[in-house]
Amino acid sequence: MKFDTLFYRRLTLSSYFLLLVWLVIWHFFLTPDKATSTLFTVILWIVPILLPIKGLVQGKPYTHAWTNFIVMYYLLHGLTAVYAVEGERLYALVEIVLCSALFTGCSFYARLRGRELGLGIRKLKEELAEEKQAFEQNRRG
Repeated sequence: MKFDTLFYRRLTLSSYFLLLVWLVIWHFFLTPDKATSTLFTVILWIVPILLPIKGLVQGKPYTHAWTNFIVMYYLLHGLTAVYAVEGERLYALVEIVLCSALFTGCSFYARLRGRELGLGIRKLKEELAEEKQAFEQNRRG
């Protein structure tokens, strides 16, 4: 694994686990007096971030790529809270920073590691040339 790939893997894992810990601290200790139940809070804030944990720890590029969809949920929450919830702006800012780091780490790791493993998306030109060749062979034979 190259240095760049290792850097983004470490960025991903550190920001992922920091975000997970931060969500627990924020929603259970810093603002525990909300009108929602503990079960609802766990389902809403903790379960989604736990979905990619196995693939992230194993270093799977595909998991890193789709984790960004989950990260967007938390990023949107942080952006909304910064704007709308006056007493929790600092908490939301921490969430935004961690989400941005996680998004960056996941994106670059998925791309770089995918290339190392030969999992990149082929160019359309190559795909079309292969289809044309297969078509011409079928036409002749």
